Amino acid sequence: MTQDQMATDEATRSNGRSDVALDQLSFDDAFAELQRVVAELESGGQQLEASIVLYERGVALHERCSRLLADAELRVKRLVERAGGALEALDVAPDEAIEPPEG
Repeated sequence: MTQDQMATDEATRSNGRSDVALDQLSFDDAFAELQRVVAELESGGQQLEASIVLYERGVALHERCSRLLADAELRVKRLVERAGGALEALDVAPDEAIEPPEG
């Protein structure tokens, strides 16, 4: 095993969760891992390849968090007022977003 491969393996192990599929992470878990990755990158001391692996994981975690936040924002926007003042949440995917009915 080369020194770069060992550094990459160490970076993968040290961030604690990089073996977990991104699409299975909740927002809180993804954000916590992102914070760990950023702290590790800021602390320095990693070899170049290990730093690149951490950076790539950080970018992927950032994208996951952004997607989850956008989905949550859409869900909040999709709350519509029903008769009697009760609120109803409409489940829609971001691609299916439509304007709420006027009433």
